[in-house]
Amino acid sequence: MNIQKLENIKKKYGELTELISKPEIIADNKEWTKLVKEHSALEPVVNAYNKLTAVTSEMEQARELLETEKDEEMLALAKEEFELKKEERVTVENELKILLLPKDPNDEKNVIVEIRGGAGGEEAALFAGSLMRMYKMYADKNRWHTEDIDVNATELGGVKEAVFSINGADVYSKLKFESGVHRVQRVPDTETQGRVHTSTATVAVLPEAEDVVVDINEKDLKIDTYRSGGAGGQHVNKTESAIRITHIPTGIVVQCQDERSQIKNRDKAMKVLKTKLNDLYQSQADAEMSKNRKSQVGTGDRSERIRTYNFPQGRVTDHRINMTLYSIDAFMNGDIDEMLEALRIADQTARLNAETE
Repeated sequence: MNIQKLENIKKKYGELTELISKPEIIADNKEWTKLVKEHSALEPVVNAYNKLTAVTSEMEQARELLETEKDEEMLALAKEEFELKKEERVTVENELKILLLPKDPNDEKNVIVEIRGGAGGEEAALFAGSLMRMYKMYADKNRWHTEDIDVNATELGGVKEAVFSINGADVYSKLKFESGVHRVQRVPDTETQGRVHTSTATVAVLPEAEDVVVDINEKDLKIDTYRSGGAGGQHVNKTESAIRITHIPTGIVVQCQDERSQIKNRDKAMKVLKTKLNDLYQSQADAEMSKNRKSQVGTGDRSERIRTYNFPQGRVTDHRINMTLYSIDAFMNGDIDEMLEALRIADQTARLNAETE
């Protein structure tokens, strides 16, 4: 345990405590908000360090009693106290190790979610639609805001592809392990002989690149307009308000037809393009840092099969952490916190192990 580092954090926390109470800082709302955020981030570390200091002191007092006490009964009590404080100290030290792990700079960001039907035709599209509904219901439970950007629906109620944003507190930190291939095993409504079919859908969760400067040259963009419309030609817009943008150097294509205004659709599409480019550049940087890859729950590769939804057996299995939940109906209704928390803990454990290697 790096005590000097913890002392420096405690000192910084004390300085921030004084700063945020100064009238001139309070008057500058932007600066005050920034400092309060930094203060709040350090608070759990300082509290845990104070707890460690107190437990260490109590442990030493018990140790001194063991060395000086003559009374057998008091010795037994001192030994019991020493062992209890020793265990408590290990717990607090582990808590501090987790708190001191480097923070993911994207954790507090909003996200853009892309879901696409994979192998399995119409059944894959129906499953993709179920996943979109699942994430939106989870967002509702967390009081997050969702907004469709581009949803290509099928006549039977599925989606070939769906792009939507989720805005709220710490969205990326909760959903960042959802990227990958999701597999479903169930009997489709169209199956007359009761056979179980296997289909897939891919999910990508991208941290929104609002605060990141992504250099985009207008000459590198090919912009097309077209008429938007729903499944089966419903709600067809008579004007060409839908936008498709191709980033020529990377081949990335984004589109938006959710709004009736061409300008609004262009703004949304550009936001998605910036997010995708930022994700591409970040992935390239991460690829050069193999240590980072070792410390993740999964590779983050969208071709990696991460989870199976088996409806006949009522189970959902995450293959990265070998966790199975037998509550598929609740899970598909957005009750996914238990799985997400297990993934978060597994990631923390993997990163702690990487730090000690």
